[in-house]
Amino acid sequence: MVNRILVFTLLLFSISAIRPGQSTTAPEFIAESLYADENTPVSDRVKELVDHFQRQNLDLESLLEDSRFELYDGIGDRFRNSAERRVPDLEEYKRILGFNDKRNRIVGFMNDHSAYFARAEEEYQIPATVIAAIIGVESDYGRNIGRFNPLNVYVSMYHENYRADFAKAQLEELLKFTSRLNIDVFSLKSSYAGAMSFAQFIPYSVNRWWVGDDLFSMENNILSIANYLAHFKGITGTIEGAVFRYNPSSLYRDAVMALSHEAELLLQGTQ
Repeated sequence: MVNRILVFTLLLFSISAIRPGQSTTAPEFIAESLYADENTPVSDRVKELVDHFQRQNLDLESLLEDSRFELYDGIGDRFRNSAERRVPDLEEYKRILGFNDKRNRIVGFMNDHSAYFARAEEEYQIPATVIAAIIGVESDYGRNIGRFNPLNVYVSMYHENYRADFAKAQLEELLKFTSRLNIDVFSLKSSYAGAMSFAQFIPYSVNRWWVGDDLFSMENNILSIANYLAHFKGITGTIEGAVFRYNPSSLYRDAVMALSHEAELLLQGTQ
């Protein structure tokens, strides 16, 4: 059971529209958590999480007592208002992603990390341009990894009863990952979906397809994306199918493949 009683004071700021070139992972609201006296009731759903992880021999309780723990109010609205759900067509989606800017920078990014891309193509048989396009779309070539914390994200999702089973499963994967590598979970940044680093892997994917131990090595990010895509290309039969499994949105798939195609054309023009 919880040793100290928690009360969560939630401060909600309005969610502004996403601007062209602005990452969809940046938070638009702030939340804070406070401890209160023993007469203040604890969220029953948070208690459920603590009890569940105690049975799994995973320590969630002490993390909830950390001053850096906070609940994000309205976290489910982030998913419901994502660009993939609210944008009517590919051209508008590309505008929101800042597609033209990403196209102009993709070759330079690939040249900066050419040895890693060459290794990824050789070991996993995945086109370098597709890997680069995913990193461009997911984190603007490593410039934006999100400002949320993954533990806070998944506890908030469970607290709101938004995709609760997914949140609990990802939280378990996250605690296993940070425990195995002795990582301070609050040192991690993520998107509003709890996806981490330049490749924006959720904890489940990190534990299964991540190559290496360093989340913030660009080499590891490139190889991990290649490893993931190779796995799902084997299942779906196509690179397009594998990209769709990365993010099950036809807009996302088409934008990634379009950016990859632009990179191919640009590379041909430099030869």
